[in-house]
Amino acid sequence: MITGAADESGRARQMTLPAAAQAAGLARAATREVLASWGLAGLEETAVLLVSELVGNAVRHARTGGHGLVLRLENAGTWLRIEVHDADPRPPRPSTPAGLDESGFGFVLVDALAGKWGVRETTTGKAVWAELDTGAAGKPPEAGD
Repeated sequence: MITGAADESGRARQMTLPAAAQAAGLARAATREVLASWGLAGLEETAVLLVSELVGNAVRHARTGGHGLVLRLENAGTWLRIEVHDADPRPPRPSTPAGLDESGFGFVLVDALAGKWGVRETTTGKAVWAELDTGAAGKPPEAGD
């Protein structure tokens, strides 16, 4: 599934995605494959949800000018970084949705699930990233989670 490149250490993988509706599904499948190959299947549910939100936001809101998106996954040992690059330099504008709103919860989820997240400028636009603690990959959920 992954058609993108791996770095020399095998600790980072990236793939180009179309700036279209199918991008989130392709990104979810790629994330599952990569996490399994890294022995991080315990992070799959959370990582796939974060990937889906970040890719979906880029498809919906970024002005890419016909350029694709790039999903980059990096395993740094103690954390997993998920990055979505797009060609729009404008940072995301997270909102606080009201109780009955049907949309606008993407960054609420990202903030709740990621250990940390942010945005960085790139030479071609921006990258929105989120990090997960890989120590949680093998632990069962705690009561109340």
